[in-house]
Amino acid sequence: MAPKKDSIKNPSVLAYEKKLVPSDGRFYGTTWNKRTESATPLKLQEKSVRGTISNRLKKALQEDPAKLDAEVEKPNLQTVDSCALGSDQDTLKLSYTLKILSGVEKPSACNSTEFSASYAEAAKTYIDTEGFKELAHRYATNIANARFLWRNRVGAERIEVIVNVLNEDDKVSWIFDAKAVGIQNPTNNDPNILALAEKIADTLSGKREFLLLEINAYAQVGLSQDVYPSEELVLDKSNSKSKKSKILYHIDGIAAMHSQKIGNALRTIDTWYPQPEEGDNIGAIAIEVYGAVTNLGKAYRTPKAHADFYSLFEKFARSEPLSEPQQHYVMAVLVRGGVFGESGKD
Repeated sequence: MAPKKDSIKNPSVLAYEKKLVPSDGRFYGTTWNKRTESATPLKLQEKSVRGTISNRLKKALQEDPAKLDAEVEKPNLQTVDSCALGSDQDTLKLSYTLKILSGVEKPSACNSTEFSASYAEAAKTYIDTEGFKELAHRYATNIANARFLWRNRVGAERIEVIVNVLNEDDKVSWIFDAKAVGIQNPTNNDPNILALAEKIADTLSGKREFLLLEINAYAQVGLSQDVYPSEELVLDKSNSKSKKSKILYHIDGIAAMHSQKIGNALRTIDTWYPQPEEGDNIGAIAIEVYGAVTNLGKAYRTPKAHADFYSLFEKFARSEPLSEPQQHYVMAVLVRGGVFGESGKD
């Protein structure tokens, strides 16, 4: 006799491989009129600058003008990385590939056959009913609106995204006006976005093994303007003046953006989280287990509200009732991938 689903214990080993796999993005400089004809890899430049003291001072310094003068007189020497377009370039090109995989209905590791079977049944029901259409629509919209440009998107005169399918048996391309698509609406009914979304949904649903996309974004930001690759995490907190205070990411000398940062932009689709009682609606947030928005220092999906992934996933895997938005969120976390086993320790 099969065990009752509500009696199935959570596995201690449970992991899912990510199904949206972006590459690092490489930065190139070009001109808008010749953006698809030629582009030059952008290099990092090192700057040494003399800044001013601007941190919040201790009260003793604040209240003594002489001490304050002595403090601000000290040079704030910094060595930083920067990246900018050439003097004859007005357009940034960001280029990367995105692989989308099938198989989300199967964990990559699970030490409970009962849980695995129960989850597989629930996942099949979701695929048969929803077909990943809503999630795929949101992923496609974030490709088309160039959300992955992050700060490089701000102040751009024009932004164009060209998407090419690289699968040998399915050559097709789309061109998107990213500013017209916008980032406020998580779904856009542009026919090209719907066509891209259909291919993504078919892949996530298992109708095709994988989908490989080449994505090139062009942002007209202005002649010689700064552009913004990913910044490396500086683990060495030494105060040595010989060390750079800002280190930008590069690949073989070419300025670049981390694949994790691109992935975060693509999965910024969660509008189903509990809305805060006070303050403005911040719009879509990235798919995270606790709805974490680190720059605001807030988690929007708390276990107390039973809105976090674990609270909802345990119900989903046992085919307990969940609303449609809750099901979308759970499956989006599994597409994101991660390790979700339950420790035997309290």
